[in-house]
Amino acid sequence: MKIAKNSVVVMHYAVSDSEGTLIDSSYEDKPMAIIQGTGYLIPGLDNALIDHQVGDTFEVAVACADAYGERHDDYVQTVPREVLSGVEDLALGTQLRATTDEGEQTVIVIDVQDDVITVDGNHPLAGLDLSFDVEIIEVREATEEELAHGHVHEKSCCDTNKEESCCDKS
Repeated sequence: MKIAKNSVVVMHYAVSDSEGTLIDSSYEDKPMAIIQGTGYLIPGLDNALIDHQVGDTFEVAVACADAYGERHDDYVQTVPREVLSGVEDLALGTQLRATTDEGEQTVIVIDVQDDVITVDGNHPLAGLDLSFDVEIIEVREATEEELAHGHVHEKSCCDTNKEESCCDKS
């Protein structure tokens, strides 16, 4: 079966930046399972999966525009420490939720001074061209329940003989 929209795809991947520095990999852990075309993956990788099948291994270069987008300098802001007075452990790398004109957004603390804190609302990989090594392990049609829930269900917890589904577990 070839990968098409709404296929369940189980794959291993390794992603590197344009300098060849490894950013993340599933090869030493369990593979990633997604429903193709649902927006879980960055567009460049999502589109590259189309028409591949089990056993395929391939590389794909993804420009930043089809990954996490360009960096925006105006997403970096310095705010008075008092604005974050209720937040403990303000350290480099701390992730916070901020209310913006476009709704809730994650920001990362990139500088801490005595009286001001600088946060960055860009995705950490924004502005980077990426390279993926991919191995397709499984391809199947998504079930109606998976499509309705928007994610892949593990076979072990979606056995029709069980009374609860994957999504019912806490």
